[in-house]
This record gives sequence, C-alpha cells and structure tokens, in this order.
Amino acid sequence: MKNRGFGGPPMRQQVPSAADQKLQQAVAFHQRGMLPEAERIYEDILKQRPKHSDALHLLGLIACHKKDLARGEQLIAQAIKVDPGNAIAHLNRGNALKDLKRLDDALSCYNKAIALKSNLVDAHSNRSIVLHHLRRFDEALAGYDRTIALKPDHAEAYNNRGIALFDLNRPDEALVSYDKAIALVANYPEAYNNRGNALCALRRPLEALASYDRAIALMPNFVDAHSNRGIALHDLDRLEEAVASCDRAIALDPHYPRAYNNRGKVLHALRRFDEAFASYKKALALDADLPGAEGMYLYIKMNLCDWTNLKAECENLISSVRGGKAYAEPFTFFGVSTSADDQLECARLWVANDCPPAQRAIWQGEPYRHDRIRVAYVSADFREHPVSELITGMLERHDRSRFEVTAISLGSDDNSAIRRRVMNSVEHFVDARAFSDERIASLVRSSEADIAVDLMGFTKASRTRVFSARPAPIQVNYLGFAGTMGAPYIDYILADRSVIPEDKRGCYAEKVVYLPDSFMANDSTRKISERSPSRAECGLPETGFVFCSFNNSYKFTPEVFEVWMRLLREVDDSVMWLSATNETATRNLKQQAQSRGIDPGRLIFAPRLPLNEDHLARLRLADLFLDTLPYNAHTTAADALWAGLPILTRLGETFAGRVAASLLNAVGLPELITTSLETYEQTAIDLAQEPGKLEAIRQKLTDNRLSAPLFNTELFTRHIEAAYSAMVRRHQSGLAPDHIAVPS
Repeated sequence: MKNRGFGGPPMRQQVPSAADQKLQQAVAFHQRGMLPEAERIYEDILKQRPKHSDALHLLGLIACHKKDLARGEQLIAQAIKVDPGNAIAHLNRGNALKDLKRLDDALSCYNKAIALKSNLVDAHSNRSIVLHHLRRFDEALAGYDRTIALKPDHAEAYNNRGIALFDLNRPDEALVSYDKAIALVANYPEAYNNRGNALCALRRPLEALASYDRAIALMPNFVDAHSNRGIALHDLDRLEEAVASCDRAIALDPHYPRAYNNRGKVLHALRRFDEAFASYKKALALDADLPGAEGMYLYIKMNLCDWTNLKAECENLISSVRGGKAYAEPFTFFGVSTSADDQLECARLWVANDCPPAQRAIWQGEPYRHDRIRVAYVSADFREHPVSELITGMLERHDRSRFEVTAISLGSDDNSAIRRRVMNSVEHFVDARAFSDERIASLVRSSEADIAVDLMGFTKASRTRVFSARPAPIQVNYLGFAGTMGAPYIDYILADRSVIPEDKRGCYAEKVVYLPDSFMANDSTRKISERSPSRAECGLPETGFVFCSFNNSYKFTPEVFEVWMRLLREVDDSVMWLSATNETATRNLKQQAQSRGIDPGRLIFAPRLPLNEDHLARLRLADLFLDTLPYNAHTTAADALWAGLPILTRLGETFAGRVAASLLNAVGLPELITTSLETYEQTAIDLAQEPGKLEAIRQKLTDNRLSAPLFNTELFTRHIEAAYSAMVRRHQSGLAPDHIAVPS
C-alpha cells in the first residue's frame, strides 16, 4: 500500500508581507526540489516570526523528506497549533505519524483533515491505509470506496481496496479491484503482483505466475514479485524453479525475510531439510515476528534431530504463544508443547491471524430436512496417506439408507488403489484441488451438507478457510489433526475419554463427542504381506532384542532418546530400529548415541517401503515398539498393533500425547500405558529381559486383534454414525452444540 505524498498548504491571497514574499521564494525552491535553499529561507522566516504556520508546516515537510520524521511531525504540529483549520497540515501530520507507526494518532489527524475538508481525497486514502494496518479491514474498505467515489480514476485506491478484500478472504473481489487498477494504469507492477496473490488464493497458480512475470517485466528488481513467484511455482509443483525464484529475490534484497520464509517452504517440500532450516533461521533473524516462522524453524530443526539449545528455543516459543504471538502453526506446536491449554492458545492465535470467521456465513440458518443425513468429508489426503489408510474401511461401511456421503478431495490424484477405494466408497467424489476456497464452500452449501467433516485441521495442504465461511450447519474436526482447532466455526471434535479426559474439555474450543472405544477409525481389511522379510534383509542382527520406533524424527526428543540409550546399555545385544527420515537426522542420532557411550551401529535405520503392506510385514521382526512424547505415535501405533507388535507408551497431557493410550485401551492392553519416564523405562527393561512376560502380551494382542473394538470397523462405523445422528438431532431441535457421549 502506498501513501499519497505530503501536500503543501494553500497560499494566502492577501497582499503579501515581506515574510510572505520570502515564503513564495522558498516555495518556488521547494517545488523545484532545491530543498536546502528552501529550508534556509523557512528557517530565516521563523527567526523573525516563530509562529509562521506555513513556514513551520513546510519546514516540517522537508524534515519528513529527509526522514527526520519526529522533527517533521513536531514542526507540523506547531503549525497546526497556530492554524488549527489547515486541513492539509492535519493530513501531512497524519502522514508523518503513520510513518512513525503511531497509527492511532495518525488516524485522528486524518479524521480532523476530513472534518475540515470532506472531499480531501488523500486524507480519505491514507486514513484507509492506517485502518488497514490496524486490521480494521471493513472500515478500510469503506474508506477506499469513499476515495474512489471522490476520484474515480484513483488507481492506488483500487489496488489498496484489492488488498483489503484479499485480507477479508475475498480474493475473487480483490482480483476485480486489481484489474480495475491495471485498467487505469497499465504499467502498474504492484497491482500485477497483488493480482498474482489473489490468483494463487483462487488456486489459479498458472495465471498467478503470468501476473508475477508481468510485474517483474515492468520492474525487474521487484523483490516481492520474485518471492511470490516462487510460491506460484511451488503450487505448480515446479519446485526447483521455485527455489531459483526465491533465490533471485534474496539476491536482490538479502534482508527480505519473506523470501527466506518462502524458500524454506519450497525446500521443505523438496525434503532438503538442512537448507530449509537455514532459510527459516535467516527469515527469523531478519523478522522475529514473521507469522509461523518460529514454529517452522523448530519443526525443521526437530526433523533434523538437531537438539542444540532445543529446550530453550521450545520454551521461548511457548512463552511467545502465551504472550499472544502467532509464531507457530498449530501442527508444528504439537512437538513443542506439553500443555493442552497452550495448544488451544496457539490454535486461537493462528485462526485469528490466518483464517478468522468470514464476515457473512454462507449457510444462513436455513433448515434442512433430508431423508438421509448428508455428510461431506473434506481432505487433501484421499491418496496414499495414513488418513485414507485408516478411514476407507469406515467410508465403505456407511449405512447408505441413512447417510449420503460425499468426499471432497483437495489434493493430487496419485492413481493409487487406496484413492480408487475412496472414490468407490462414497456416493459423490469431487476433485476440488483446483477450486478456490470460496468455490468449495459454495459447493458444500449448495449440496446442503448437514455435516462437513474437516479431516485435516492445520496439516499440510489444509483449506481451513473453507470452514471459516461456515458452509454447513454442523462442522467437525476429526482424525487428521490431533488437537483443537481453536476456531469458533468448528462445532465438534470427535474423541474418546483417553485422548480428552472430561477435566480437560475446557482446553478445546469444540464440543467433545466421546466415541465409546477409540476415536481412531481403522480398516480391518488392511493387507499385510504374506511374506515376512528376514532380519538380515532388514539389516537387523540375527539374534538379540529389537526395540523400534517408526515415528517421524521430529517426534524424537533428547529426554526419550536418553532412555532408549540406557535401554541399549541395559539389554545386552539389543538394537534400536528407526525410520530413515533424512541423512542429517541419521547422522545426528548416531552422534548422540556415541556421545552416550553407545555404538552407533546399534541404531539401525529402515528405508521407506513403497507398499504399506510390506512395511506391516517387516514390523513383525521387532520385539517392542517404543513410543515418543510429547507427540505420540498415531497411525504408526495402529500399524504396529495391527501387525501384532506391542507398543509401550507414556501418557501425556495433550490429545497428541495420548493417542497411543487410546489405541491400547481399545485393544485391551492398558498395562502398556505408563505415566512417567521412570516407569516407561523400567517396563521396557522388564519386557526385554523377561521373555515370558512379553510373549504373554504378544499373545494377548494376537487374541484381541480381531475381537477387541480397535479394529472392529463395522462397530466403529455404527458409533460414528450415532455421533452424527446425535449432532443432527440437537441441531434440528434448535439446540446449540454440546458435549455428546455415544453409548457403547
């Protein structure tokens, strides 16, 4: 957004005095850009007449031009004290105060200027900019509209109006406004850049790329356009080009934090974690207040298992969240925070900053009376992904006589067997990856979905703004995000009493719907390869105890790793089997083992396998799965139990830290839930050193696997349908959402 420039005062029309003659000479110099000459005369006038308002005002303008804003504002304020009816002086003082970041004072000055001269275009325009910076977007929009009414060819007002509409999550209207600005000023690089932003938001990245390219053609050194171009290329999955575009922005301005932030995002998508980490670190060094950057920095650092100063950095992020700063996306905060209260605050801050409720909900309270309950599941993960692995069996078992089911896919088509199963399991499958948030929300509304289920929360490629538009009367947070979304437009969270004890319900913005066993859907038809590999094929020793943890490396913490190393020291010939997530994490973990006196060779790293059924088969080679905290195994825990591998967990304080306990309770193995690190460690030692005890647990798991509720997909489907029915009954009775307990 651009200010209109500082304006000069109207000259007086009476017979000029000697001072006024000098003033006219100074103004002539001023207008020709001969500022030192003009400044010298203004100061000479003020020596003779210290309260000469025009000289004070114009001298103040020169000070502002020289970036001495404090002195300039003081001089203009003195001029106003002498002549309080000078609307232009109030305007210019407002401009100085705006640049000094004294926004409320600037707003007051613009209001005074407009009160004195209601058609003062620049006062309306700059007032709107201040309102915009104060995040009073609706008032800013009204101000831009007033500016345009006064001056219909005000291109900057159309551009700024577009930014306000964009910030109000109305990118389609923003695009129209940017196009109007460009129609008025054809070579308007800022408007082309902003137009690209709107097109990206509308999921039209190819058009966005063309818009950024036009901005760059008009202004080759336009840093913001190069940086944003990187995001358009990221969205087109042209990742190497995206890195190059971000690099170009950084070459033009090595101190531009958003370019480093965008570069980090692209490098993360490329799984070049070391470089992504360096980019986020640089972004933070340049702008510690960049939304989400601190959380991403720590998330990438934890992916690398770089624990240098980790505790202090985690504590700093937690303090920032408690201080009201939106420094972490809620998902990245799961591995940092052990407090459900803090996670709620983090989510609320993120919602307020990134996806606040729409000003006008799409669904306006119209009653639905359908023969069947209409449920729309929304996800980018209808593909080879843990969410689909878990939920497809339930989708296939929905009672079609009572439920009409839609899947709205936000992600790519990987042409996988699991995607085809999802498509065949629902009555309506919509590939909406190229749709804007507004279009998807309109689709949900026009389909008259009774319940819209967000299967993503704040995970990768989520589209929370679809739900912020309130397209359905009932909106539910389920499965993909293990915590509260902190959003007033999400009514319910599906849970169980293990993951959300009743005394913790206040830590969740949603009303809690308690399913009777575990909240987690599971597919009892998931295949396990008939052939199990040998230990040698997996790089494991032929003999000895195999501890394992197939969690992602960002879930590993120094405290838990310390316990694991003590277990290796205590249990002869034992090894720790881990996922090979990235080379740096592998190297760092081996170094950590060595620093604790453990042979790094006792850490064995398993590569990712193309087929999940082969991974499930190799899990049978392990003896005991060791869980992580504060972020538990989730799908990986279900995988282990489905393969017959016991998992030992420690109960945390948050949803994400209690998932394994939920699964163990639902499969009848509560004895594997511990409540302290000490008990966790001792239980692991006992199971490793007493083969009979572990064999009894493995046999119990084998016996329960197909009879306990955890993997009873039919029973789970009936329970989730009962939950949906209870939600709809409350709604149709005119009752607000409330906690619900589904009977067993």
